[in-house]
Amino acid sequence: MTQPPKHSVSVAAAVVNNDGRILVIRRRDQGTWQLPGGILELDETIEAGLRREVHEETGIAVEPQRLTGVYKNMTLGVVALVFRAHPLDGSPQPNQEATAVEWWTADQVRTNMTEAFAIRILDALRPNHSPAIRSHDGTRLLSH
Repeated sequence: MTQPPKHSVSVAAAVVNNDGRILVIRRRDQGTWQLPGGILELDETIEAGLRREVHEETGIAVEPQRLTGVYKNMTLGVVALVFRAHPLDGSPQPNQEATAVEWWTADQVRTNMTEAFAIRILDALRPNHSPAIRSHDGTRLLSH
């Protein structure tokens, strides 16, 4: 009997500082710029997983503020919950998962990230508080 395909759930944070800049990482495994985040572990809450992933990848402790979007990578079967978060403590530093950790403007995000990842930040910066729901192929957004 064949097992049905399984989804995984990931969390990511659009960490916005007092200057309106967003915390981004350059992933060591892919070399792409993205939000900090990763796959939730089975025994952790969504908020705990978000705090853990951001701290592991950036050295920054954060406080989640609100859910800003739900994104499904149709190619990999990954559902990502993206939250806007506020930095609490720490300083950005490269590590085993990120070759660079930087604070970017929205214009830098638009210019230097693939559409599928830039939209997560742009959605988090919108004043509208209702979460976006989007699908993508890992690079480009897919129409509904």
